[in-house]
Amino acid sequence: MTPRPTDMLDEILAFVLAAACTGCDRIGAALCPSCRRALRAAPLTVRTPAGQSVRAALEFTGVTARCVRALKGSGQTRLAAPLGLALSAVIDVAGLDGIVPIPTSRAAFRTRGYRVPELLLRAAGASPLRMLRHVGRHRDQRGAGVEERARNVRGSMVARPARAARVLLMDDVVTTGATLDEGCRVLREAGVEVVGVIALAATPRTVRFPADSAATHL
Repeated sequence: MTPRPTDMLDEILAFVLAAACTGCDRIGAALCPSCRRALRAAPLTVRTPAGQSVRAALEFTGVTARCVRALKGSGQTRLAAPLGLALSAVIDVAGLDGIVPIPTSRAAFRTRGYRVPELLLRAAGASPLRMLRHVGRHRDQRGAGVEERARNVRGSMVARPARAARVLLMDDVVTTGATLDEGCRVLREAGVEVVGVIALAATPRTVRFPADSAATHL
């Protein structure tokens, strides 16, 4: 298979800068072929505390976890392309008005200079609808349990004036799903129909549906 120009550019930059692969630390490859394969979508369905079905493109482990952390914490925005390609596998906007991402807090945007969910959606070929925004201050969710996360996100978002009637809700990583439950609640109270919920990745601690579940896949 002929290398794509973007892949070739990645490898040239990696060689010049002696970069290490984000997924495995291999020297000389910005993202090695093995790690690119590890980012191919392997969709799974998980459940939020409120019972909402979420379709995730990847499990948040191994290469995926390292690449998402690098995108969110190290400014490696080039990783949005392969991650966005994986995300596209769970996107279906047929008959919908678009996709609403979970909003990025002001503090996170100031730190990064970009909104991760929106960046991923654009890399997946979709246009984000900014219908939610953060309000107030809410502490970091890392390390919090299911009930604590639910309390922490309650009232953390408000809906902008409705510009769509039927949407998908999207987040980058699902840990417990409490944030997605709050996003669904706020949108529905604003008169918006949340037809489905999607995510780039779901952590191992997120509740999976059994293999014989009747959960609806997007």
